[in-house]
Amino acid sequence: QVQLVESGGGLVQAGGSLRLSCAASGRTFSTNAMAWFRRAPGKEPEFVAAITWNGASTYYADSMKGRFTISRDNAKTTVYLQMNSLKPEDTAVYYCAVGSPFSSYSYSKLTSYDYWGRGTQVTVSS
Repeated sequence: QVQLVESGGGLVQAGGSLRLSCAASGRTFSTNAMAWFRRAPGKEPEFVAAITWNGASTYYADSMKGRFTISRDNAKTTVYLQMNSLKPEDTAVYYCAVGSPFSSYSYSKLTSYDYWGRGTQVTVSS
């Protein structure tokens, strides 16, 4: 059974940092893209970042560029999201996902991903 488990969320003050992890199990994902999305209360899911299967390319939502860094360790089948300079508007549940986007454009699309974790809460206080 495929399972994605996020960890590392929590409460942090504005300007602080958190590092999220997502451990995959149940099958090999070394040839799949991995991504992070988030959903704030009352809002639609939002793309955060994605990384290609070999880590050679990364993609970020404009509001996260320069603050967030996505990385992966295929040996550990884990994807990470380093979040710096956090803002109250970053408060959301963060989800990791695994999939096979067919183009650069599709890395930010929900429908490109087949497997999802249950999410980890990130709360940034002002």
